[in-house]
Amino acid sequence: MSQVIPEKPLRVVVWSTGTIGRHAIAGVDAHPDLELVGVWTSTTEKHGKDAGELAGLGRELGIRATTDRDELVALRPDCIVHGAMTDDRVFESIDDLTGLIRDGVNVVSSGPVILLHRDGTLPAEMIDAIDEAGRQGGASLHVNGIDPGFANDVLPLVMTSLSQRIDHVKVSEIADYSTYYQPVVMKDLFGFGQPMDAKPLLWEPGILTTAWGPVVRLLAAGLGVTLDEPLQEHVDRRPAEVDTSTVSVEVPAGSMAAVRFQVVGTVDGVPRVTLEHVTRTHPDQVPEWPRPNEGDGCYRVEVEGEPMMKVELTHHGENGDHNVSGMIVTAQRLINAVPAVVAARPGLVTALDLPLVTGRGLVAAR
Repeated sequence: MSQVIPEKPLRVVVWSTGTIGRHAIAGVDAHPDLELVGVWTSTTEKHGKDAGELAGLGRELGIRATTDRDELVALRPDCIVHGAMTDDRVFESIDDLTGLIRDGVNVVSSGPVILLHRDGTLPAEMIDAIDEAGRQGGASLHVNGIDPGFANDVLPLVMTSLSQRIDHVKVSEIADYSTYYQPVVMKDLFGFGQPMDAKPLLWEPGILTTAWGPVVRLLAAGLGVTLDEPLQEHVDRRPAEVDTSTVSVEVPAGSMAAVRFQVVGTVDGVPRVTLEHVTRTHPDQVPEWPRPNEGDGCYRVEVEGEPMMKVELTHHGENGDHNVSGMIVTAQRLINAVPAVVAARPGLVTALDLPLVTGRGLVAAR
Protein backbone atom coordinates (compact mmCIF):
# COMPACT_ATOMS: atom_id res chain seq x y z
CA MET A 1 0.00 0.00 0.00
CA SER A 2 1.13 3.55 -0.64
CA GLN A 3 1.70 6.07 2.14
CA VAL A 4 -1.25 7.88 3.71
CA ILE A 5 -1.51 11.62 3.01
CA PRO A 6 -4.01 13.49 5.23
CA GLU A 7 -6.29 16.06 3.62
CA LYS A 8 -5.64 18.55 6.45
CA PRO A 9 -3.18 18.70 9.37
CA LEU A 10 -3.94 16.15 12.07
CA ARG A 11 -4.34 17.43 15.63
CA VAL A 12 -1.74 15.85 17.90
CA VAL A 13 -1.06 15.72 21.64
CA VAL A 14 2.44 14.81 22.85
CA TRP A 15 2.30 12.65 25.98
CA SER A 16 5.47 13.30 28.07
CA THR A 17 8.20 15.90 28.09
CA GLY A 18 11.23 13.75 28.93
CA THR A 19 13.94 12.10 26.85
CA ILE A 20 11.54 11.17 24.02
CA GLY A 21 8.77 13.69 24.62
CA ARG A 22 10.89 16.80 24.21
CA HIS A 23 12.00 15.58 20.78
CA ALA A 24 8.42 14.61 19.93
CA ILE A 25 7.25 18.18 20.63
CA ALA A 26 9.89 19.52 18.25
CA GLY A 27 9.06 16.87 15.66
CA VAL A 28 5.32 17.49 15.67
CA ASP A 29 5.87 21.25 15.50
CA ALA A 30 8.09 20.80 12.42
CA HIS A 31 5.75 18.40 10.58
CA PRO A 32 3.57 19.98 7.87
CA ASP A 33 0.85 17.33 8.21
CA LEU A 34 0.49 17.70 11.99
CA GLU A 35 -0.66 20.38 14.43
CA LEU A 36 0.41 20.35 18.09
CA VAL A 37 -2.66 21.02 20.25
CA GLY A 38 -1.63 19.74 23.68
CA VAL A 39 1.15 18.36 25.87
CA TRP A 40 0.90 16.09 28.91
CA THR A 41 3.48 16.03 31.68
CA SER A 42 3.75 13.87 34.78
CA THR A 43 5.75 16.58 36.56
CA THR A 44 3.83 19.20 38.52
CA GLU A 45 6.71 21.66 38.13
CA LYS A 46 6.22 21.56 34.35
CA HIS A 47 2.44 22.10 34.51
CA GLY A 48 1.61 25.37 32.79
CA LYS A 49 4.96 25.77 31.07
CA ASP A 50 5.08 26.40 27.34
CA ALA A 51 5.80 23.37 25.16
CA GLY A 52 8.49 25.26 23.24
CA GLU A 53 10.37 25.91 26.47
CA LEU A 54 10.08 22.27 27.56
CA ALA A 55 11.40 21.11 24.19
CA GLY A 56 14.32 23.54 24.30
CA LEU A 57 13.25 25.26 21.08
CA GLY A 58 14.15 28.75 22.26
CA ARG A 59 10.66 30.03 21.42
CA GLU A 60 7.14 29.63 22.69
CA LEU A 61 4.54 27.52 20.86
CA GLY A 62 1.48 28.81 22.71
CA ILE A 63 0.71 25.34 24.10
CA ARG A 64 0.86 24.87 27.87
CA ALA A 65 1.72 21.48 29.36
CA THR A 66 -0.80 19.95 31.73
CA THR A 67 -0.99 17.06 34.17
CA ASP A 68 -4.72 16.69 33.45
CA ARG A 69 -5.43 13.65 31.23
CA ASP A 70 -9.09 14.44 30.71
CA GLU A 71 -8.35 18.00 29.65
CA LEU A 72 -6.29 16.66 26.76
CA VAL A 73 -8.80 13.97 25.76
CA ALA A 74 -11.46 16.69 25.69
CA LEU A 75 -9.49 18.43 22.94
CA ARG A 76 -10.52 15.51 20.68
CA PRO A 77 -7.07 15.18 19.10
CA ASP A 78 -6.64 12.88 16.12
CA CYS A 79 -3.67 11.17 17.76
CA ILE A 80 -1.47 11.08 20.85
CA VAL A 81 2.29 10.64 20.45
CA HIS A 82 3.02 8.76 23.68
CA GLY A 83 6.64 8.79 24.84
CA ALA A 84 6.20 8.31 28.58
CA MET A 85 8.27 5.74 30.46
CA THR A 86 6.58 2.33 30.43
CA ASP A 87 9.41 -0.13 31.18
CA ASP A 88 8.78 -0.01 34.93
CA ARG A 89 4.93 -0.01 34.72
CA VAL A 90 4.05 -2.28 31.83
CA PHE A 91 0.52 -3.33 32.74
CA GLU A 92 -0.45 0.05 34.15
CA SER A 93 0.62 1.65 30.87
CA ILE A 94 -1.39 -0.90 28.88
CA ASP A 95 -4.43 0.17 30.90
CA ASP A 96 -3.61 3.84 30.18
CA LEU A 97 -3.28 3.28 26.43
CA THR A 98 -6.38 1.10 26.28
CA GLY A 99 -8.34 3.83 28.03
CA LEU A 100 -7.18 6.43 25.53
CA ILE A 101 -8.29 4.48 22.46
CA ARG A 102 -11.56 3.59 24.21
CA ASP A 103 -12.07 7.35 24.57
CA GLY A 104 -11.67 7.70 20.81
CA VAL A 105 -8.08 8.92 20.50
CA ASN A 106 -5.57 7.13 18.24
CA VAL A 107 -2.20 6.50 19.91
CA VAL A 108 1.35 5.89 18.68
CA SER A 109 3.62 4.91 21.57
CA SER A 110 7.21 3.97 22.27
CA GLY A 111 6.05 1.35 24.76
CA PRO A 112 5.38 -0.98 26.30
CA VAL A 113 7.31 -2.98 23.72
CA ILE A 114 5.38 -6.10 24.63
CA LEU A 115 2.69 -4.67 22.29
CA LEU A 116 4.99 -4.57 19.27
CA HIS A 117 3.39 -7.79 18.03
CA ARG A 118 -0.03 -9.27 18.65
CA ASP A 119 0.67 -12.97 19.15
CA GLY A 120 2.59 -15.20 21.52
CA THR A 121 3.55 -12.93 24.43
CA LEU A 122 0.44 -11.55 26.11
CA PRO A 123 -2.66 -13.70 26.70
CA ALA A 124 -5.08 -13.54 23.78
CA GLU A 125 -7.77 -12.09 26.02
CA MET A 126 -5.60 -9.04 26.76
CA ILE A 127 -5.10 -8.36 23.05
CA ASP A 128 -8.84 -8.91 22.52
CA ALA A 129 -9.55 -6.31 25.22
CA ILE A 130 -7.35 -3.76 23.44
CA ASP A 131 -9.08 -4.50 20.14
CA GLU A 132 -12.51 -4.15 21.76
CA ALA A 133 -11.52 -0.81 23.29
CA GLY A 134 -10.40 0.32 19.84
CA ARG A 135 -13.71 -0.74 18.31
CA GLN A 136 -15.63 1.11 21.01
CA GLY A 137 -13.67 4.31 20.43
CA GLY A 138 -13.03 3.87 16.72
CA ALA A 139 -9.29 4.34 17.40
CA SER A 140 -6.01 2.50 16.83
CA LEU A 141 -2.91 1.82 18.94
CA HIS A 142 0.55 1.32 17.43
CA VAL A 143 3.72 0.66 19.47
CA ASN A 144 7.06 1.11 17.74
CA GLY A 145 10.32 3.05 17.72
CA ILE A 146 13.85 2.16 16.64
CA ASP A 147 14.58 -0.90 18.85
CA PRO A 148 12.22 -2.55 19.32
CA GLY A 149 10.92 -1.02 16.12
CA PHE A 150 12.15 -0.02 12.69
CA ALA A 151 15.70 -1.39 13.01
CA ASN A 152 14.41 -4.87 13.78
CA ASP A 153 11.04 -5.08 12.06
CA VAL A 154 10.60 -3.00 8.86
CA LEU A 155 14.29 -2.81 7.92
CA PRO A 156 15.07 -6.56 8.08
CA LEU A 157 11.77 -7.53 6.45
CA VAL A 158 12.42 -5.14 3.56
CA MET A 159 15.89 -6.64 3.17
CA THR A 160 14.45 -10.15 2.92
CA SER A 161 12.48 -9.04 -0.14
CA LEU A 162 15.82 -9.48 -1.96
CA SER A 163 16.29 -13.07 -0.79
CA GLN A 164 16.10 -16.25 -2.83
CA ARG A 165 16.52 -18.43 0.29
CA ILE A 166 16.59 -17.41 3.94
CA ASP A 167 18.51 -19.53 6.42
CA HIS A 168 18.76 -17.10 9.33
CA VAL A 169 17.92 -13.47 10.11
CA LYS A 170 19.85 -11.72 12.88
CA VAL A 171 19.09 -8.20 14.09
CA SER A 172 21.49 -6.51 16.50
CA GLU A 173 21.91 -3.35 18.51
CA ILE A 174 25.58 -2.69 19.29
CA ALA A 175 25.99 0.40 21.42
CA ASP A 176 27.87 2.28 24.10
CA TYR A 177 25.26 3.48 26.63
CA SER A 178 27.53 5.86 28.56
CA THR A 179 25.61 8.93 27.30
CA TYR A 180 22.15 7.29 27.53
CA TYR A 181 20.24 9.18 30.21
CA GLN A 182 17.72 6.75 31.65
CA PRO A 183 18.68 5.93 35.27
CA VAL A 184 15.82 3.49 35.88
CA VAL A 185 16.68 1.44 32.78
CA MET A 186 20.43 1.57 33.33
CA LYS A 187 20.55 0.79 37.05
CA ASP A 188 17.35 -1.02 37.95
CA LEU A 189 16.58 -2.99 34.79
CA PHE A 190 20.04 -3.67 33.29
CA GLY A 191 21.89 -3.58 36.61
CA PHE A 192 24.83 -1.49 35.43
CA GLY A 193 26.95 -0.42 38.37
CA GLN A 194 25.46 -3.17 40.56
CA PRO A 195 27.40 -6.13 42.01
CA MET A 196 27.71 -9.04 39.61
CA ASP A 197 25.63 -11.22 41.96
CA ALA A 198 22.75 -8.75 41.96
CA LYS A 199 19.56 -9.94 40.28
CA PRO A 200 18.05 -7.16 38.15
CA LEU A 201 14.66 -7.98 36.69
CA LEU A 202 15.87 -8.10 33.07
CA TRP A 203 18.03 -11.18 33.64
CA GLU A 204 15.35 -13.28 35.32
CA PRO A 205 14.33 -16.22 33.09
CA GLY A 206 11.61 -15.28 30.64
CA ILE A 207 11.90 -11.49 30.96
CA LEU A 208 14.03 -11.06 27.82
CA THR A 209 11.45 -13.09 25.91
CA THR A 210 8.73 -10.84 27.28
CA ALA A 211 10.59 -7.66 26.29
CA TRP A 212 12.20 -8.60 22.96
CA GLY A 213 10.36 -11.78 22.06
CA PRO A 214 7.69 -9.76 20.20
CA VAL A 215 10.43 -8.64 17.78
CA VAL A 216 11.43 -12.23 17.05
CA ARG A 217 7.81 -13.32 16.67
CA LEU A 218 6.92 -10.38 14.40
CA LEU A 219 9.85 -11.19 12.09
CA ALA A 220 8.78 -14.83 12.02
CA ALA A 221 5.22 -13.80 11.16
CA GLY A 222 6.53 -11.55 8.40
CA LEU A 223 8.52 -14.48 7.02
CA GLY A 224 5.62 -16.92 7.34
CA VAL A 225 7.20 -19.38 9.77
CA THR A 226 5.98 -20.87 13.05
CA LEU A 227 8.59 -20.83 15.81
CA ASP A 228 9.27 -23.49 18.42
CA GLU A 229 8.24 -22.51 21.93
CA PRO A 230 9.66 -21.32 24.18
CA LEU A 231 12.13 -18.93 22.61
CA GLN A 232 15.74 -19.36 23.70
CA GLU A 233 17.58 -16.80 25.86
CA HIS A 234 21.35 -16.36 26.17
CA VAL A 235 23.03 -13.81 28.48
CA ASP A 236 26.72 -12.94 29.00
CA ARG A 237 27.37 -10.20 31.59
CA ARG A 238 30.83 -8.72 32.24
CA PRO A 239 32.29 -6.57 35.07
CA ALA A 240 34.10 -3.26 34.69
CA GLU A 241 37.89 -3.55 34.79
CA VAL A 242 38.23 0.08 35.94
CA ASP A 243 35.91 2.66 37.49
CA THR A 244 33.59 3.99 34.78
CA SER A 245 31.19 6.94 34.75
CA THR A 246 28.02 7.34 32.70
CA VAL A 247 25.38 10.09 32.65
CA SER A 248 22.95 7.73 34.38
CA VAL A 249 24.98 5.66 36.84
CA GLU A 250 28.49 5.20 38.25
CA VAL A 251 30.06 1.85 37.36
CA PRO A 252 32.79 0.91 39.88
CA ALA A 253 35.46 -1.64 38.96
CA GLY A 254 34.07 -5.12 39.51
CA SER A 255 30.44 -4.11 39.06
CA MET A 256 28.37 -4.99 36.02
CA ALA A 257 29.48 -2.91 33.02
CA ALA A 258 28.56 -4.73 29.81
CA VAL A 259 26.12 -7.35 28.59
CA ARG A 260 25.55 -9.38 25.45
CA PHE A 261 22.20 -11.13 25.17
CA GLN A 262 20.19 -12.98 22.55
CA VAL A 263 16.59 -14.03 22.09
CA VAL A 264 16.49 -16.83 19.51
CA GLY A 265 13.57 -18.26 17.59
CA THR A 266 14.04 -21.76 16.20
CA VAL A 267 12.08 -23.86 13.72
CA ASP A 268 12.38 -27.62 14.31
CA GLY A 269 15.37 -26.84 16.53
CA VAL A 270 17.23 -24.77 13.91
CA PRO A 271 17.86 -21.07 14.72
CA ARG A 272 16.00 -18.93 12.17
CA VAL A 273 15.51 -15.53 13.83
CA THR A 274 17.87 -13.97 16.40
CA LEU A 275 17.72 -10.67 18.25
CA GLU A 276 21.01 -9.63 19.85
CA HIS A 277 22.06 -6.70 22.01
CA VAL A 278 25.67 -5.82 22.76
CA THR A 279 25.58 -3.08 25.37
CA ARG A 280 28.61 -1.41 26.93
CA THR A 281 29.01 1.45 29.41
CA HIS A 282 32.32 2.44 27.77
CA PRO A 283 33.36 1.80 24.16
CA ASP A 284 36.63 0.11 25.21
CA GLN A 285 34.93 -2.68 27.16
CA VAL A 286 34.99 -6.34 26.03
CA PRO A 287 36.84 -5.71 22.74
CA GLU A 288 36.20 -9.26 21.49
CA TRP A 289 32.46 -8.61 21.25
CA PRO A 290 30.98 -7.14 18.04
CA ARG A 291 31.62 -3.44 17.44
CA PRO A 292 30.05 -0.87 15.13
CA ASN A 293 31.95 -0.26 11.91
CA GLU A 294 31.53 3.46 12.55
CA GLY A 295 30.99 5.43 15.77
CA ASP A 296 29.86 3.99 19.11
CA GLY A 297 26.41 2.72 18.20
CA CYS A 298 24.68 0.92 15.34
CA TYR A 299 21.88 -1.41 14.31
CA ARG A 300 22.98 -4.36 12.19
CA VAL A 301 20.86 -6.71 10.09
CA GLU A 302 22.38 -9.94 8.77
CA VAL A 303 20.51 -12.27 6.43
CA GLU A 304 22.14 -15.65 5.86
CA GLY A 305 21.03 -17.63 2.83
CA GLU A 306 21.16 -16.92 -0.87
CA PRO A 307 22.41 -14.26 -1.18
CA MET A 308 24.25 -13.37 2.05
CA MET A 309 23.41 -9.78 3.07
CA LYS A 310 24.41 -7.34 5.80
CA VAL A 311 23.28 -3.78 6.46
CA GLU A 312 24.54 -1.52 9.25
CA LEU A 313 22.45 1.49 10.28
CA THR A 314 24.28 4.21 12.16
CA HIS A 315 22.96 7.56 13.33
CA HIS A 316 24.07 10.47 15.48
CA GLY A 317 22.71 13.87 16.41
CA GLU A 318 24.09 17.18 15.27
CA ASN A 319 26.19 17.13 18.45
CA GLY A 320 27.65 13.78 17.37
CA ASP A 321 25.98 11.64 20.04
CA HIS A 322 24.15 8.45 19.00
CA ASN A 323 22.11 8.18 22.20
CA VAL A 324 20.57 11.62 21.63
CA SER A 325 19.69 10.70 18.05
CA GLY A 326 18.32 7.41 19.34
CA MET A 327 15.62 9.40 21.13
CA ILE A 328 15.02 11.47 17.99
CA VAL A 329 14.60 8.51 15.65
CA THR A 330 12.29 6.83 18.17
CA ALA A 331 10.11 9.95 18.33
CA GLN A 332 10.14 10.47 14.57
CA ARG A 333 9.24 6.88 13.76
CA LEU A 334 6.08 7.44 15.81
CA ILE A 335 5.39 10.93 14.47
CA ASN A 336 5.75 9.96 10.82
CA ALA A 337 3.43 6.99 11.39
CA VAL A 338 0.60 9.17 12.74
CA PRO A 339 -1.33 9.54 9.43
CA ALA A 340 -1.15 5.79 8.74
CA VAL A 341 -2.28 4.89 12.27
CA VAL A 342 -5.15 7.39 12.19
CA ALA A 343 -6.30 5.76 8.93
CA ALA A 344 -5.83 2.19 10.22
CA ARG A 345 -8.51 -0.19 11.46
CA PRO A 346 -9.42 0.16 15.16
CA GLY A 347 -7.49 -1.78 17.78
CA LEU A 348 -3.85 -2.84 18.03
CA VAL A 349 -1.94 -2.47 14.76
CA THR A 350 1.66 -3.51 14.10
CA ALA A 351 4.32 -2.78 11.52
CA LEU A 352 2.87 -5.64 9.47
CA ASP A 353 -0.46 -3.80 9.24
CA LEU A 354 0.74 -0.35 8.16
CA PRO A 355 1.46 0.98 4.66
CA LEU A 356 4.72 2.70 3.71
CA VAL A 357 5.78 5.29 6.29
CA THR A 358 8.22 7.97 5.10
CA GLY A 359 9.52 11.38 6.12
CA ARG A 360 7.10 13.04 3.74
CA GLY A 361 7.21 16.86 3.99
CA LEU A 362 10.38 16.99 6.08
CA VAL A 363 12.95 17.87 3.40
CA ALA A 364 14.64 21.05 4.64
CA ALA A 365 13.76 24.31 2.96
CA ARG A 366 16.50 26.82 2.12
